[in-house]
Amino acid sequence: MSEHVAEISWRRMSPGFSYEEYNRRHVWRFDAGVAVPAAAAPAYRGEPDCVDPEEALVAAIASCHMLTFLAICAKKRIVVDSYEDRAVGRMEQNEAGKLAITRVDLRPKITFGRGAVVEAAALAQLHRRAHEECFIANSVKTEIVVSGPA
Repeated sequence: MSEHVAEISWRRMSPGFSYEEYNRRHVWRFDAGVAVPAAAAPAYRGEPDCVDPEEALVAAIASCHMLTFLAICAKKRIVVDSYEDRAVGRMEQNEAGKLAITRVDLRPKITFGRGAVVEAAALAQLHRRAHEECFIANSVKTEIVVSGPA
């Protein structure tokens, strides 16, 4: 077992506290004091220059998939030179009628090391295994789809 800690700090900066008025900006703090400015999504009166929880969930899913993929490749001695993804999460009503991130599309673009030849079927299998072993994917109900780069 392991524990993972995130500290969240918010202070009211507005004179009042109505839904329209209160500030959404806050700070996430992680290991070694890394601070991330965060807020609600702009659609919910947040600030576009801050990370919102929906984006963070999509990033966590994409990052975990990538790290698991890289670990699998390293163990198989398949050299990866770069991995880029533009993950997209879809928020809509779920089966219970609640808003949720119901789907995340991963579109990784991977460059393998010189001499590494990874056929399409083998690449698909690497992604399947990464999905099966990804801690975050195993923690959410969200459908996660991996396809080629957009």
